[in-house]
Order: sequence, then C-alpha cells, then structure tokens
Amino acid sequence: MKLRTNKPVRLSPGDQHPLIKIVVEEFCPRFVPQGTLAYIGDAEGKFLHLEADYLRRLGVVIPAPAKMPDVIVHDTARNWLLLIQAVTSAGPVDGKRRKELKELFSGCKAGLVFVTAFSTRQVMRGFLTQISWETEVWVAEDPEHLIHFNKKRFLGPYPDAMPTVQ
Repeated sequence: MKLRTNKPVRLSPGDQHPLIKIVVEEFCPRFVPQGTLAYIGDAEGKFLHLEADYLRRLGVVIPAPAKMPDVIVHDTARNWLLLIQAVTSAGPVDGKRRKELKELFSGCKAGLVFVTAFSTRQVMRGFLTQISWETEVWVAEDPEHLIHFNKKRFLGPYPDAMPTVQ
C-alpha cells in the first residue's frame, strides 16, 4: 500500500490488514476523494502512519496509549474527520466506542464521522445489533454503497460531534 506521497506502507501480518488496505484504496477514493490520510493503525506498530502535526492543526492530540480507530481521514472539502473502524473480529463502532472516540477527539476542529467497515455482509451480520446509531457502515464487497445508521442525515457529522465554537 502507498500513501499520496508514494511512501510505502507495510502492514504486519493479520486478518484485519487486507480490510484496512481496501478501506484506503476503495472507500477513501469513493467517499472522501479530496481526503487527507492522517492515520493508519497496525496491531504491531500501532501508529503505522501518523500525521501528528496535521492532526494537531485540527485540534487533535493523541495520547500514546490511546485506543485509536484503524484509519483516520480528513475530508478537507467538508472539514470532516472520518474515524474508520475495520472489523474482522473486534467489534464495530457501538455506543460505547462512539463515546470513547468522541472523548478522544473532543478538541477536534472538524466534524466527526464514525464509520465501521466490514469485508462482507456475512461478517457484518454477526455485529449488526451492536452498531451505534449516528454512524455509517461500509461493506467492501459492495463498495459503492454506505449504510446509514441514522435518521434523516447521510454521511456527515451530527451536531453533538461538531467542533465547539470558541
């Protein structure tokens, strides 16, 4: 996998990594084509790719032991920060995880968008009852579609996940 800078990224072996690669190569160009990839997590290296200065400019300071999402992308056109959880065996963005992420990114100057990515609908089915409202779900086998776990809104931050005006 390569970043926009053509810097090669090597993920350690694991079930989750093919899905993270697909998120970066398939989800991002479709749903955040002007996005800036700010973070890719890795089970062994944790912060495989981290644009710490970029995130700091957005008001995000990551404490070392933080439980990060798998991928973070800043949608520069809409000023949204997409927090993407790639699910293979660990859980999706459920109510508890959504709250944890909101707290971790509480100083962010961009609206927060919570996305759970699955490789297949079959995998998603096992986690369906856990997925939090006001989140998005993307399934790699159907890459053109998003499933919106929300009311009238589509992809975008909710008022409770918008930056506070100072």
